Amino acid sequence: MQVQHLKTQDLLAIGLMTFALFLGAGNLIFPPAMGLDAGTSLTSAMSGFLVTAVGLPAFTIIVLGRIGSTKNLTKALPKWLATTFWILLFTAIGPAFGMPRAVTVAYEMGLKPFFKADHLVAFSIVFSAITLLLAFKPGNLVNYIGKIMTPALILLLAGLGLAAFISPLGVPAAPYGDYQHSPVTSGLIQGYMTMDAIAAVGFGWVIIQAIKAKGIVSQKGIASVSFKVAMIYFVLMGSCYIAMGYVGATSTSIATHGMNGSVILTRYVAGEFGIYGQWILAAIIIMACLTTTVGLTNACAEYYQQTFKASFGLTATIIVVLTGIIANFGLEDILKVSLPAILVLCPVAIALVLASLTASTIHVSTLTHTSVLVTAMAFGTVDAVSILGKMPTDLNQFFNDTLPLYQAHASWLLPTLLILFVTTIMARLPMVARKFNVVDYRLDSAAKHQ
Repeated sequence: MQVQHLKTQDLLAIGLMTFALFLGAGNLIFPPAMGLDAGTSLTSAMSGFLVTAVGLPAFTIIVLGRIGSTKNLTKALPKWLATTFWILLFTAIGPAFGMPRAVTVAYEMGLKPFFKADHLVAFSIVFSAITLLLAFKPGNLVNYIGKIMTPALILLLAGLGLAAFISPLGVPAAPYGDYQHSPVTSGLIQGYMTMDAIAAVGFGWVIIQAIKAKGIVSQKGIASVSFKVAMIYFVLMGSCYIAMGYVGATSTSIATHGMNGSVILTRYVAGEFGIYGQWILAAIIIMACLTTTVGLTNACAEYYQQTFKASFGLTATIIVVLTGIIANFGLEDILKVSLPAILVLCPVAIALVLASLTASTIHVSTLTHTSVLVTAMAFGTVDAVSILGKMPTDLNQFFNDTLPLYQAHASWLLPTLLILFVTTIMARLPMVARKFNVVDYRLDSAAKHQ
């Protein structure tokens, strides 16, 4: 049934679901490490961190809602290129990297501390089975994640955060490393490295489908609800990051600079809650990873179902089985194989979102989207090689001297914006419009098809 307005409880449920989809173990690990190093400059560092870690995903959700459908993001690309992009994206954030990483981290931080023997195989089987069971009914995703699991997660996280404010384990120290001179920039870089912007493109399928399932099918309606959902996500995730950052900043008595965020968090809960701390942390980590794998399973299966015309159940089963198998290769091996693809795809995804800002206002040429994609991929590859530490010394110095934002791992941004500006103007020229296919996003009917 088509409706014009969403009930407040349904809006909150979708917003809570969105928060839970993004909240993986990595989102809990990054802020404590940053908080410890930022120290007394935590406010400045966190302001930069929130812009890229929360602002970019929220912005992506808003843009996807504005164009009415996640698939419209690549509507102006040649079909083969659009299909290639989506397959690579969902494979990377799904069974090849995102989901196995969630399973492995859930085991390493959630269960392993309680056992001497290695039980990763058994854990991955049980975890994958629960994921599949929950994912088999995508229509109920809002109910059991948004209305049940997320409130429980928020209560546990609130307990951790409040403890740090009420009885901190130390006082923030002087800034360390890059945070001494450029805390805001360092925060921006750390926030970007969460790579949640690419997850937002994938989760967009689930979020928009959840909105449509509540009867909102007009493009205007989807845009309005998506904006409100993005704001709920922004407030919740931002609050979580601030709390976890403060945990790190006040853990000076139990942690040292350069320490992994997971170690800081583990020591913190032990110091604050004693023997029960590890159980609380285990519950948070496992639930956070579970909501992420369920959401990714739904997003990936939805796309594969539509692309390859296979049943949702079959595609979901294949995705989860592959996830369980790959998870047993270990986190180190998973990162070596899949991280380069993620590092390249993230700039491409953001570039396509930026290109889609022109949607609903002007006609968009395939020239614009294709040029933007190629530019972001080329410079994104340069950034990926640099992040992985594989850039030859001479080339590294050359790029450092010639490419703006190279040190910030965002050398792709300015060239992409320049190409976007130039090709958008070119697309309005009659001779260009005749040569390149022009796509009009201003169709409500387009919003009715995922």
